[in-house]
Amino acid sequence: MASKPDPVDALLKAGPRRTHLPEPAERARLRTDYGLTQSEIAAALDVTRTTVAGWEAGRSEPQGATRAAYAKLLEGIATQLAAAPEPQTPYAAREPQTVPTPPEPQTVPAPPKPPTTPAPPEPRTAQPVRSPSMSRRPPAKRPPVKRPPATREPAPAAAAVDPRFANGPLAVLDGDGSAYCVGGLVLDCPATTVPALVDWALTEAHLGAPRLNRNGKDADPLVVITAAAAERLGLPAVLEDRRGLRLPEDHKVNKQIAKANWKTTKRGFGPWARVYRPAHAGRRQCVQFAIVPWGALDARAWGDAADFPAAELAQVLGAYATKVITPRGSCAVSGLELMTALRPPTRAVKDEMTGAWSSGPNPGSLTGPVDPAPPEAPDEHPVVAALYPRGHRRTPAEVLDEEAYEWIRDPELLTDEECAKPYAVGIDVNMAFAAAANRLNVGLGPATYVHSPAFDAKLPGSWLVDLSHIEIDPRLPNPFTPHGVRPAGPAWYATPTVAYAVELGHQVQPAEAYVRREHAAYLDAWYTRLRDAYMATMEQLGVVSGMREADFLEAMDQHKKADAGQAAVLSAIKATVKGGIGKLRERPQGAGYRPGERWPALERPTWRPDIRAAVISAARINMHRKMLKLAGVGLFPIAVLSDCAVYLSDGPSPLDFLPRTPDDKPLPGGFRLGVSPGMVKCEGSRPMMWAVQMLDQGHNPARHIKGGDASADGE
Repeated sequence: MASKPDPVDALLKAGPRRTHLPEPAERARLRTDYGLTQSEIAAALDVTRTTVAGWEAGRSEPQGATRAAYAKLLEGIATQLAAAPEPQTPYAAREPQTVPTPPEPQTVPAPPKPPTTPAPPEPRTAQPVRSPSMSRRPPAKRPPVKRPPATREPAPAAAAVDPRFANGPLAVLDGDGSAYCVGGLVLDCPATTVPALVDWALTEAHLGAPRLNRNGKDADPLVVITAAAAERLGLPAVLEDRRGLRLPEDHKVNKQIAKANWKTTKRGFGPWARVYRPAHAGRRQCVQFAIVPWGALDARAWGDAADFPAAELAQVLGAYATKVITPRGSCAVSGLELMTALRPPTRAVKDEMTGAWSSGPNPGSLTGPVDPAPPEAPDEHPVVAALYPRGHRRTPAEVLDEEAYEWIRDPELLTDEECAKPYAVGIDVNMAFAAAANRLNVGLGPATYVHSPAFDAKLPGSWLVDLSHIEIDPRLPNPFTPHGVRPAGPAWYATPTVAYAVELGHQVQPAEAYVRREHAAYLDAWYTRLRDAYMATMEQLGVVSGMREADFLEAMDQHKKADAGQAAVLSAIKATVKGGIGKLRERPQGAGYRPGERWPALERPTWRPDIRAAVISAARINMHRKMLKLAGVGLFPIAVLSDCAVYLSDGPSPLDFLPRTPDDKPLPGGFRLGVSPGMVKCEGSRPMMWAVQMLDQGHNPARHIKGGDASADGE
């Protein structure tokens, strides 16, 4: 019979216990007081920055040799801090950083006094003690206590906070009922069903954002649902309907919503869902949801943000909401919503006779849906279906084709001098479409047909004109076609393209035109807000205006590594620009659509393919104007893709080929290195033979010079 094992021997055979580590909050304090970033810790331990963030949030623990190395690092930091001549300020006692509210394009008046509502629920401190009654206690009698932010994103200035939205624009809900807000604030959310969560968001949470224009609407609260929170609320981990992107009508969550007398929009409950009741007494009752595990945060726009811990994700989305707009869907949707938020379609109008107020059109805005002119309409539009048989392929004389460049030079046109250069260098225009939208005059109302008009560069519209007679150096792309090849005859063009032909000194005589006599710089405020958001984020990533060119290039090499959270915000801002412009001509979606039918997007005032065409036309012309300046000193591109041009160079840097004046200044009117929209950065550098081989194979070096596919990467 086997003897009973000695319990002491059993403990000894188990080996030593795991290395002791400080509490998660202490790990963050030690790192911060020592002046290290999460990225630096990650690099030293050969892990990702997100992993370090998880250790500091207490959501995961290092194991094995990594745990021992992490413990050694923290112990060494603690020892050095203890020996420092000046005591370190306890992290928990520090005042949260604040920044002024970003400048807005228009003055926003103080909001009307809201109805009496309960005070914001008392947020938890860094080490909360949970109890079932925490969220139902009386209103707090002391100011909210904020715990340190999970990232460096500072909280909004207290003086600028609207009391109705005291806890910021959004909350990221985790599986334990923690609702993470901007600035490190953490609220207790007791809701375990979607209807209860809606009630909490509209009553206790004090979430939302004030309007961006006095005639606009306040932003609804946004609640972001993590995978753990989805499980807590009874939502599936994966959305099975990948075509419709919505929960089945008979799902228990939809039944709960209906039973509580809430509604969802026609899109149903999907990755970006809205739950609402009709407005009551002029007050909106609507909550926006973003379901992270269902793909609400597209990696092409948000990078790895979907994988961030909840606290860190709150700072990333909060930064975007503060600088740009509270997300209402994809970045493309948000870009369109920003246009409407800054230039609302209606305003309050007073009847001088009766003194009554009513809703009226807002001057300078898109006030209602407008059908496009026939050449401006996409093939699926009813206007086109009424003119041409199904399957008809429209010619340039029948359709407006203002698209971004996709051009490569004929390899036969490469000179011996160019082939002797060892490098191909790509330069990329910052925020090219945003820069093109700045001060761009666009039509507001419907188009008017004109036969044989005199061209007017101040009049937005589409013009049928023959520009095929204009000679352009074959080493440059033709400015009048997206493929860069000379047009074969009459074609439809947006105003900026025809105006450029006049600028080049040519006579133009349109045969026909569709012009818009009511016009304005509708996108100016949109550009300004996105520019400010972009510049502020770049500054947080260490790239500022006015840097020396060499310092700028060096900073650009490292800026995305400085802070993954802000890098995600930057990516989303860029996607908002491109997606917003693209959304102006949203095509029909869904398997049930039939060509020639109207689709929902056509009923939006912001469904305006003519405005999209004007922006793209202006961006392409801006690009050609700069390339023409460089051609004047003997420099010609070998490839262009949208806002990226590739030149052959003596060195791997743009500084090795961009021309200078005798006093060592950038060539006036040419490409200039810098962070501002419209200036350029280095897109990538490759050996000259690689680029020439791409040309020989018919591929565009501009697409691949950065590595990978620029279009697939969202560039």
